[in-house]
Amino acid sequence: MSYNVRFWETRERAGRRNAFQVRWAVDGRERSESFSTSGLAESRRAKLMTAAREGEPFDQETGLPASELRAIKQRTTWYDLAHEYIDQRWDRTPGNTRRTLADAFATITPALVRPGVSYPEPRVLRRALYSWAFNKNAWAREPDEEWQKALNWMKRNSLPLSALAEADVLRRALDALCRKLDGKPAAAKTARRKRAAFSEALNTALEKGYFTENPLKGLRWNPPGVNEEVDPASVPNPAQVGRLLSSVAQQPGRGPHLEAFFGCMYYAAMRPAEVIHLRLEQCHLPETGWGMLNLSGGVVIAGKDWTDDGAVHEVHSLKRRAATATRLVPIPPQFVRMLLAHIERYGVTPDGRLFRNEAGNYVDAAAYGTTWSRARDYVLTRTELAAGLAKRPYDLRHAGISFWLHSGVDPAECARRAGQSIEVLFRYYAKFLDGVRDHANRLIEQSMQEWDRVSGGSAAAG
Repeated sequence: MSYNVRFWETRERAGRRNAFQVRWAVDGRERSESFSTSGLAESRRAKLMTAAREGEPFDQETGLPASELRAIKQRTTWYDLAHEYIDQRWDRTPGNTRRTLADAFATITPALVRPGVSYPEPRVLRRALYSWAFNKNAWAREPDEEWQKALNWMKRNSLPLSALAEADVLRRALDALCRKLDGKPAAAKTARRKRAAFSEALNTALEKGYFTENPLKGLRWNPPGVNEEVDPASVPNPAQVGRLLSSVAQQPGRGPHLEAFFGCMYYAAMRPAEVIHLRLEQCHLPETGWGMLNLSGGVVIAGKDWTDDGAVHEVHSLKRRAATATRLVPIPPQFVRMLLAHIERYGVTPDGRLFRNEAGNYVDAAAYGTTWSRARDYVLTRTELAAGLAKRPYDLRHAGISFWLHSGVDPAECARRAGQSIEVLFRYYAKFLDGVRDHANRLIEQSMQEWDRVSGGSAAAG
């Protein structure tokens, strides 16, 4: 806020619909408002000058006097804030994150309405919020009549931001994040991800002066528990992985092409998005010995409604890494041979990608998931299937990392190769680290025994 305010005479700009312009500056930053008549412009100018003469500070960001800013804040609703937040973040946010934010806000916004009211068609309201209100790409066209009716209802009934300072209101909103539209419990990870989006939007409100601190701070609310540890029962051992990859190669259609695809997830502990992105130039594949993969990004499905160019896929940097970051992953000789055989048989795409669908485009998750499911059914025993062994292709990544740990590889090196922090490694692979600790304990014990033997012999000789 500043008291350094300067005014100019009202300016007329001929030929414009709102020809009369009021101009002022706050700390040297010029502001203006335009009106259709001279009388309206002079009235506005007089009102601003009166506020300045009466000692009101003006906001440097908006150029408005403090009294007007307070009135605006009192009228601002959660719906207004969420809509503005999407607008401000859109251009610097990947399509997949845009979709995640829209999903979070479409879930929580119907809960932040006046007590006792609810929209009679909740699915219509959610679709209108998700597909239009919180999707900036859709703003270029007017919503259809059904959606517009739902959005008008939301504008009328959305709670003012001041209400979000009440603990009961916040708890009602957070509880909504834990339920699906049909009332069933939402996945714990999904609820936590949506809570993070909610908190970040409230942080923006904090920066704009709507709150003195984030209302969620200090709120007593227990989020759904998340079991992040990898279940050993779902992780195949090397022999089981060998059976599964052989089964993939025997599947009709895309099976032989996907054997090395799934091999990347196991032997290099790659994420599916990283495998889809893998290009020949990233591969060092010698005739003998260990090879090396230099990973530099991944391909994710964002959806054409959420990308700037209307493409379904987006190329991202490595997960939680800078745009130019790379990750070197050594690969064993047997996998080098698998990749060389794959390249010799199938070649690469014009841009160098090792894996593609029949049209030459990115491999689709649904397609490789179907092949994986068939391979499991074909080769696993009833007991293994009942235990959920390797139920998802992603379990191959878990299998690769857990085998590194079992082999005695230093956890920090495992984390580096896998592209995750050591904290995440210890949180996800705690059960597998028990074996590493036992192995380390045995080595230390052997060293102590050897030291005792050597030192005891020295003492006897003395």
